[in-house]
Amino acid sequence: MDPTDLGSSAAPAAADGESQAVVNNEPPFVLIEPLRRTTPLIFASPHSGRRYPAELLADARVSLISLRRSEDAYVDELFAGAAAHGACVLSGTVARAYVDLNRDPAELDPDMFDERPPQSPQNNSARVQAGLGAIPRISGDGQTIYRRKLALSEAERRINTVHRPYHTLLQSLVAETKEQFGCAVLIDCHSMPNNARGAHAPDVVLGDRFGASCHPSVTALAEVTLRRLGYRVARNTPFAGGHTTQSYGRPAAHVHALQIEINRALYVDERTLERTNGYARVRADMTRLAEALSAANLHKSLA
Repeated sequence: MDPTDLGSSAAPAAADGESQAVVNNEPPFVLIEPLRRTTPLIFASPHSGRRYPAELLADARVSLISLRRSEDAYVDELFAGAAAHGACVLSGTVARAYVDLNRDPAELDPDMFDERPPQSPQNNSARVQAGLGAIPRISGDGQTIYRRKLALSEAERRINTVHRPYHTLLQSLVAETKEQFGCAVLIDCHSMPNNARGAHAPDVVLGDRFGASCHPSVTALAEVTLRRLGYRVARNTPFAGGHTTQSYGRPAAHVHALQIEINRALYVDERTLERTNGYARVRADMTRLAEALSAANLHKSLA
């Protein structure tokens, strides 16, 4: 597979080492807006990016398919239908292996760089220790990504050109939505490996940080809708929510954030990352979930 041709969001490789997002003057995200906003819902997919900048591929000691196993493959496509029900849909387009949009930008592993990052408690977070900081050290199948230490300036550039623009736009969407509807409901969309589902093997895990990031009525409506569609649903185990839900979810301030994790094996072959026959069903069902959440007129009860 040509690493510069990974789907509709791919772009030609950069020759001078700059990220594709910068060289081609393309933002590191895609925003789908409805013809008319009718709901405070914002769907966001930070990990579905399929653009692999040339410098990442040059420095990687692992194969492209290993890098791609970090992706929440096609999650952007699964939720794109939410725009037909009055919601905004924001998706990162640059690979998670390059920079992780669902991490605090201070979550930098000191051992990965030729200089020490600024001292921060985030340098030693559980995610950094696991190799999954803002600049990941390991790929989705547990292999070490880089053949050498990176310049700290490289991490800073990735954060400035990819991470910061994504969150600047997301913050603006949340603020504008809250101003229009009196509240904002952010659905942070992800997929999980089949082997990461925990003891009860749910199809979908809803994470609201045990009630801290989202009003329980939103989580309950998502759960009952998914169960009616035939999915086994768990809450907060093994995924309670990440940087996005922690940073944006402020129910007392009328901003709610709910993470959704879908079992990847329901719609892709996890070995090849090709879509399977289950893809059409999951995509249709995620549109139905968006429809149910939109139809609930959440702003009337949450504003």
